[in-house]
Amino acid sequence: MRVVVFLGPSLERGEARKVLSDAEYLPPAARGDIIRAAEAGAEAIALIDGVFYQQAAVSHREILKAMEMRAKVFGGSSMGALRASELDVYGMVGIGTIYEWYKSGRIRSDDEVALAFHPESLKPLSEPLVNIRATLERALASGIINQQEHDSILLAAKEIPFQLRNYPRILQRAARAGLGSTRAGEVLELIKGVRIDLKREDAIKVLERIRELQDR
Repeated sequence: MRVVVFLGPSLERGEARKVLSDAEYLPPAARGDIIRAAEAGAEAIALIDGVFYQQAAVSHREILKAMEMRAKVFGGSSMGALRASELDVYGMVGIGTIYEWYKSGRIRSDDEVALAFHPESLKPLSEPLVNIRATLERALASGIINQQEHDSILLAAKEIPFQLRNYPRILQRAARAGLGSTRAGEVLELIKGVRIDLKREDAIKVLERIRELQDR
């Protein structure tokens, strides 16, 4: 089975190959890339990362067309999770927590998974909101922060443009909004021990699902 994976900052390519070695890995998908992969003979296409603001994003139409050409299209983690939540009723396979969040309506905006990344190395340069949500939930459950602090920090994160989101900047904003500088510094250090990279986790789940199909 010929597999094409569109992958960028959600998971390092070397790590991805440890999960799914028999695949062609391409950079984040832009408009037209999915259909080109299908036209080139891909039988399975994994949409993990895609461009949002740099170029035109992957369209619904091209994913539907790729499936009409009998390519199995999987989505999760980032752009793939968003598109799968919109197209799973037509056969696209959605995988992972972020996909489930979009599908349930818990999150809706592209901004939830958007982040800045280096154009060559594809390494993330900011923290996506879905990762922040997951981390704050764990911090709340573990007693590191209380509900009011959780809500204050999440609001601060939402108010920062996605290209600039990182924990120091978020906690600085929360401190000015009432958390206080001392407490903000404490939370910043404590969060390091509970940080969740949800996009990475979901990207791995997508690759694992495809590997399971290959092994059948």
